Amino acid sequence: MESGETFDPSQPLVSVVIPAFNASTFIERTLRSATRQTYPALEIIVVDDGSTDDTADLVKQSAMIDPRIRLLRTPNRGVSAARNTGIEASSGQFVAFLDADDLWHPTKIEKQIDALNGLSSQWAAVYVLHYVIDRDDEIIRPGASNIARGYIYARHLNFKYIGNGSALLVRRDAALEIGGFDSSYAAAGIGGCEDLDFELRLAARYWIEVVPERLVGYREYPGNMSSNHAQMGQGALEVIKRSLAANPQLPKYAAKSAVALTQKYAFRQYRKARNLRLTLASAWAILQDDPRFIFRFVWHSCLRLIKRRLNLKATTAQDEGPRLDRLRFDEQIVLSPIEGPEETIKSRRHLMRLTATDARLSSIRESAEGIASQVTKSEGSIAPNGRQAEHLL
Repeated sequence: MESGETFDPSQPLVSVVIPAFNASTFIERTLRSATRQTYPALEIIVVDDGSTDDTADLVKQSAMIDPRIRLLRTPNRGVSAARNTGIEASSGQFVAFLDADDLWHPTKIEKQIDALNGLSSQWAAVYVLHYVIDRDDEIIRPGASNIARGYIYARHLNFKYIGNGSALLVRRDAALEIGGFDSSYAAAGIGGCEDLDFELRLAARYWIEVVPERLVGYREYPGNMSSNHAQMGQGALEVIKRSLAANPQLPKYAAKSAVALTQKYAFRQYRKARNLRLTLASAWAILQDDPRFIFRFVWHSCLRLIKRRLNLKATTAQDEGPRLDRLRFDEQIVLSPIEGPEETIKSRRHLMRLTATDARLSSIRESAEGIASQVTKSEGSIAPNGRQAEHLL
């Protein structure tokens, strides 16, 4: 939007919160993708988290072109604290998070707002899918294509639908109600999965919508937070542990499944980090629950080793995923249709069981909220004599 352009005041304001630490390499591209949104009613808050490069200067230059951009500067306290600072400083009815090295498709915010239009405030957020991109904005592969909508806590605990911190738009009131992002992970040296922690606390209390389109370019490169594989694995396990402790009503089946799937994720992360101690500890934990996973892993590892020895190309769809060479993620990109993941009979049954769990949890939550609402109304009523009315429960 040009500096003299205005937007319809009836449109709800969306606050874009961008935490930035030494982000000078990508921040201009990230801001450009935010300012070129087809939904113009935005305020863009960049929280410079104690950068030592010229991130702040670049943001100031962009703010001179687009007055919707605002810079806040804080000491370095981590991405969670930076996001919380942005939420507290925001004025929008909605908050959308954008990492300082990621990109948005121009229609992302418009489609998310459209998706929430007509839904009650119980629907607190909406997410989109993503592509993984490199330093040059070129698409490496599509992200996961699993989707779910409604009350999805048990399913999200297992399948982690949202995928990254730049995919979510949330009602500001809901973000504040659940306490924002938890900075204790970074303080404990296991930061990186705070997004998942925030999403699970949101999903445990609210309903979530989805726009099944790849509208985020999620950047992967050596040196960014997601490249600290050991930290990501440890963080994910701790997030699941805390979420289960906070939701003891979750059936044992769903809880056990979530721990097992996260252990496998952590195992892969520890291997990428070449951390032998954590890899062996994770493998032992998996072996107790699913020995076939370890046997399959050893078998496939041996096959890959043999192929390398024979100088054969040893890349599979599982290793790298579909490659979309030389296609850039920018405003010119043509979005491809989303194909659902391949399913087995076992995985379909697993998903159906978790879906039924979410339906039960949703019903229990709706009933509890209905009772609480009635109690609140009753306690607030005033008897004719001026005293608070008494009610029998």
